[in-house]
Order: sequence, then structure tokens, then C-alpha cells
Amino acid sequence: MIYLPEIKYRRILNKAFGPGGWGLAPRGDAVVNPKNISREYCLVVGGRLISVARGEQEYFDPTGLPTASEGAKSNALMRCCKDLGIASELWDPNFIRDFKREHCEEVFVEHVLSKKKKKIWRKKGVEVEYPFKISANSYNGY
Repeated sequence: MIYLPEIKYRRILNKAFGPGGWGLAPRGDAVVNPKNISREYCLVVGGRLISVARGEQEYFDPTGLPTASEGAKSNALMRCCKDLGIASELWDPNFIRDFKREHCEEVFVEHVLSKKKKKIWRKKGVEVEYPFKISANSYNGY
């Protein structure tokens, strides 16, 4: 997945509008289900409503709900930023194909514990992380 971390969106907004020149405000209460949480937020810049989006995040244990709540907020921020064109190329299939062709490779990996094999994309030069390892029969992604 081609991904821009949430902190990068914040840095872009701070550079463009200054700290305090923008904000993310919740709209309504959070919706908590047994496996996920969601909440609607609005992005405000210079006192003007720019965008409204619902952020969501899965969680696995009720003790993780505060962290999941922050995850939903971050997810909403990234979605709101699409309306400003921030990182909009990440939603463009042509950009994604070109990026993968230039910077990524497909490799076969094996789950260390379950021994299940699958093909994944990784950035060239980046090691595969645990719990996966490069499959013994994988040759340059094929």
C-alpha cells in the first residue's frame, strides 16, 4: 500500500496555514461497535469549513479504545485532506502503477509460524519484516 503517515498531513497543513491556522473538529458522538470505532470530523482552515469526513479504526480489545479513537481521528484527517488536494496522487491508479513499477518489487514470502506463502509488494531495498521471510523458492519476486 502506498501510504503517507498522518503526521505528514499535519506538517503540510502547518506549513501551509501555520500552527493554529487549521483544526479538526468532531461532529457528533463516536459510533462504537464491537470491532471498530468511527466518528465524523470537519477540517476548518482560517475559520472556514473545508471538508467533512468520517474516520474509522478497528480495535481488538476494549482497552485499546482510546488508541483506536485517535486512529479514527487520524483517518478522518487524511480523508479531509483529499479535498485540499494533499497527497491526492495516492488515489490515482496511474500514479500507483508508475510508483510500483519504479520503486517496488513483488516477492513471495512465507509466514514464519504458519508456513503459508503469499506474494507481496515491497519497496526496493527494504527488508521483509517478521512474521514473514522471503520464501526459499522466490527468485526476484517470481
